[in-house]
Amino acid sequence: MIEWAAGLVASGGLVGVFLLMVAENLFPPLPSEIIMPLAGFAAARGQMPIGGVVAAGIAGSLAGNAFWFELARAYGTLRMRKVVDRFGRYVGLSRETVLKAEAALRRNGPAAVCLARLMPGIRTGISVPAGLVELPRLVFYGWTALGTGVWTGGLAFAGYALEDRFHLVEEWAGPIGLTVMLLVFGGIGWRIWKARRTG
Repeated sequence: MIEWAAGLVASGGLVGVFLLMVAENLFPPLPSEIIMPLAGFAAARGQMPIGGVVAAGIAGSLAGNAFWFELARAYGTLRMRKVVDRFGRYVGLSRETVLKAEAALRRNGPAAVCLARLMPGIRTGISVPAGLVELPRLVFYGWTALGTGVWTGGLAFAGYALEDRFHLVEEWAGPIGLTVMLLVFGGIGWRIWKARRTG
């Protein structure tokens, strides 16, 4: 799979980077931790400009996430609530729980969308609840672009700097993403504990 991605990056250039990042967000065949360092490595060898690599990575991620966000947004909050009312009891979900989750996502939407782009396994997943609660498009796409820019840009520049050792990026990207996830969920847990203690 890595050889295939490397071939697509080498032959497809910036279009190949874009398509790989679209695919990564639709049905992840290959993580961005491999795609973007490979593209950065290609840029270091003069095959494409590093700025173009970052732009193609961001554009591909936005296009892939747009699919899930717009699909969920078209489905809508009201339909989702009806599904929860009918089947929620089988999985322990109530209308009240869903309403609280919706309110939290609307309130913390920008930070949630942005930070999710730095977390493994959640990067694409956040697009669905953001769409279901009908997060404003400007908020979703703006903060998605920011978070994606930090992540894909960091990976691309790391691959660019390391050149032949670009594979080291993959080894470090996972732990960094997990660290961000632990810090975020730790902060959420601390806020819940504090609220219960004072309440």
